[in-house]
Amino acid sequence: MAGIYLDHQASTPMHGIVLEAMLEAGYGNASSIEHSFGWAAAAKVERARQQVAAMIGSDPDEIFFTSGATEANNLAILGMRKERKRGKDRVLRSAIEHKSVLAACEALSEYGFSVDEVAVDREGKVSPDAIASMVTAQTALISIGIVNNEIGIIQDIVSIASKRSNVFLHCDAAQAPYATDLSGVATICDMLSLSAHKMGGPMGVGALYISRELQPLITPILFGGGQQQGIRPGTLPLSLCVGMGAACEIVASSGMEERARVAEIRDQFLVYLRQGGLDFELNGTKDHKLRHPGNANINIKGADAEQLLAMLQPEVAASTGSACTSGSLEPSHVLTAIGLSMEEAASSIRFSVGRTTTESDILNAAKAIVSAAARLA
Repeated sequence: MAGIYLDHQASTPMHGIVLEAMLEAGYGNASSIEHSFGWAAAAKVERARQQVAAMIGSDPDEIFFTSGATEANNLAILGMRKERKRGKDRVLRSAIEHKSVLAACEALSEYGFSVDEVAVDREGKVSPDAIASMVTAQTALISIGIVNNEIGIIQDIVSIASKRSNVFLHCDAAQAPYATDLSGVATICDMLSLSAHKMGGPMGVGALYISRELQPLITPILFGGGQQQGIRPGTLPLSLCVGMGAACEIVASSGMEERARVAEIRDQFLVYLRQGGLDFELNGTKDHKLRHPGNANINIKGADAEQLLAMLQPEVAASTGSACTSGSLEPSHVLTAIGLSMEEAASSIRFSVGRTTTESDILNAAKAIVSAAARLA
């Protein structure tokens, strides 16, 4: 396909190894316990569950496959709805969470819950002390994304976890695998959402880690089967689960090296834009160690982001923010939460590079962006 792909935070190209594993997965229903095809399928799903668990430091029986991170976030949040019977009727989440978290929290309010929003600073950071000050005896759950999908800020989830006062902690980690080390994250949170297609895996599958201690308190959002302990029933998509497992294994083995290379490419991309004379400001943190290595969300002074992106087609692919909010006429809630004006938010574009991005890609993309911005001025 023609064009330069700079939208890796929306979706990543699939690893060749992942595709090979999926093609070799075969067929059979993992719930068919009466014959060898079912046994083989179940063994492959279990292997995939082990691979996901190994990436985050959990046990395999704490991994529940879902259709993606959106479903995982919904299950984590709406799964807490019976906690109200124990006097726990409040949920705490940050102002820059993914729309699936915001919407799930809003849906939980229909069950009598209140939602408390934690503000962030200009960089998008969540203050652990702010968390501590807002937790009450009625707080059932805290939901904080480890890495933001628009501005790439990496939260200090260890410090946040230390301030939660025994309240259950859910982390949306869809953007985290290629941004930070997740090897021990399961030891500091109770639930964690993952998405395969954000880390070189297939679309249509994700996972929710639920600690063994929390599992008895979770109420399903889907009904009709006993698969996955009844917490997430439904026939498991064999090849998708195998693909996600393979992607997690790759991240666990080579993620650190990939993160370093991607960060270098991202930083050089910004240099090329500056050298081309583009007048822009990096949105969010300026400390690149606290930012997703592929993220470059920039406010291009005086530009209309939507119009600029249209002018770049089909040469350069990027986005104004989350793909889940495309088509919305409202400015990004993430950008306004960190203090950008409506005009600044409307002038902002998220460029995100990834493992397949080359030096030639960023050089040619920068030239095209600078040229289009000049024509737009």
